[in-house]
Amino acid sequence: MEPVTRLDRRFSADDATPTPWAEAREQLEHAETYWLSTVRKDGRPHVTPLLAVWRDGAMYFCTGADEQKGRNLASNLNCALTTGAGSLHEGLDLVVEGLARRVTDPAALKELAAAWEAKYGATWHFEVGDGVFVNVAGGAAQVYELRPSKALGFRKGRYGQTTWRF
Repeated sequence: MEPVTRLDRRFSADDATPTPWAEAREQLEHAETYWLSTVRKDGRPHVTPLLAVWRDGAMYFCTGADEQKGRNLASNLNCALTTGAGSLHEGLDLVVEGLARRVTDPAALKELAAAWEAKYGATWHFEVGDGVFVNVAGGAAQVYELRPSKALGFRKGRYGQTTWRF
């Protein structure tokens, strides 16, 4: 299903056009690093870089249950993943917002583990344990799906802010 796309004229150049969702989706798929924003129990934000995979209309990421982001998600599933060019005058920065959902199905985890390794190489090989990824050192990582409820695109150069609602 394609999202509803809207250019926000308040934050866009006069000649800007909305960024097509297909372009944003491709960048989400091919980006290598992302920034995950979660919320601590006391309401303070927490932001950290991580790796992620785009599959079947959602972003997937993993974290240890005892890591700050894992503890945050245990109490508040609202989060955002961000990626972009880090440049002022060119590129497209993206923010994907929504509720994270734990992935525990063994078949889904096997597919995601294969996707991780295909994207990032053998260094990021995971086995599948009891509802988690297991790394070579034996550490467990919970896997989360972030299916967008809203995404934002910030085009540089011919500045334009696009909102996609799902």
